Amino acid sequence: MALSRVSQQGIVLGIFAVMFVAFVVFLPGFFTTANMLTLLQNVSVLGILGLAMAIVVIGRGIDISLIAVLAVPPGLVLQMVQDGSSLPAALSVALLLAVAFGVFNGWLIAYAEVPALFTTLASGLFLAGFGQAALFSLDVVQWSPGMQGFEWLGQGRLLGVPLPIIVFALACLLVAFLLRSTRPGAYIYAVGDNPNTARVTGIPTRPIIVLQYVLAALIGCFAGLVMASSVNSMPTRIFNSTMIYDVILVVVLGGIGLSGGRGGVLNVVIGTLLIGTMLNGMTIMDVSYSGQNLVKGVVLLIAVIADSFVNPRNEETAQQGDI
Repeated sequence: MALSRVSQQGIVLGIFAVMFVAFVVFLPGFFTTANMLTLLQNVSVLGILGLAMAIVVIGRGIDISLIAVLAVPPGLVLQMVQDGSSLPAALSVALLLAVAFGVFNGWLIAYAEVPALFTTLASGLFLAGFGQAALFSLDVVQWSPGMQGFEWLGQGRLLGVPLPIIVFALACLLVAFLLRSTRPGAYIYAVGDNPNTARVTGIPTRPIIVLQYVLAALIGCFAGLVMASSVNSMPTRIFNSTMIYDVILVVVLGGIGLSGGRGGVLNVVIGTLLIGTMLNGMTIMDVSYSGQNLVKGVVLLIAVIADSFVNPRNEETAQQGDI
């Protein structure tokens, strides 16, 4: 299995290298400092969401509600500040909402044993609908004077590098430390690899599952704050976009097995770079939005099929209820 994982990661790196060289040679303006920084900045939010999804997938789950938590709590921050609340108070409420949402997802999956796919699909629809019906007066929540200074998170630069790129890098380091150097991280891998064995050895599997979804919600909320500060608004109907498929594509194409217990932050970085390069190249070639979706759909299908061969499910992992 170790050889298979290395081979899969090597294949993805090879595809990325071939694609990158082809774009450098055949696409004028691709290999410039400005375009490279733009490419990385554009996929920073996608990469942060990929980290959130990776934590859940490594723990043998899936979170379809990530785009809802990307939109609603950060949108609530903008709405509350617009209505006169202080920025710290609005941020506190948004973080509490994200934590409560993660706990709700985790409890349904870990304790009520509802499959993660159906749980997060339903909860995401609920959160997005609740935001539209009760929290926001407009589909696009606008920036307000009370947010002054916070836009630096998405528009600032440090040593000439756009801050979203630096934020993504720091998020990678933090998640890598969590997964590789802490006990909860080791437990996440153990639960993802074999939840029954993890339970027998005394690992608190149910609380660890809840923790996964709380972390995913918090990271998703943070990604939304970066996105909102980048464009000085929050388009709350982004939940209806195809962004969740891009997140899944980053994780699966990067080499994190859907059967759980495998992969890490490096896989997310590889997947993000590959998807970012592909999208940037298609944009320069003026490929239509529907054409880009077609290409992404084909790539995702190929990636899922490849994952089923590289990380096959056995008697222990072939349980549909896991996701």
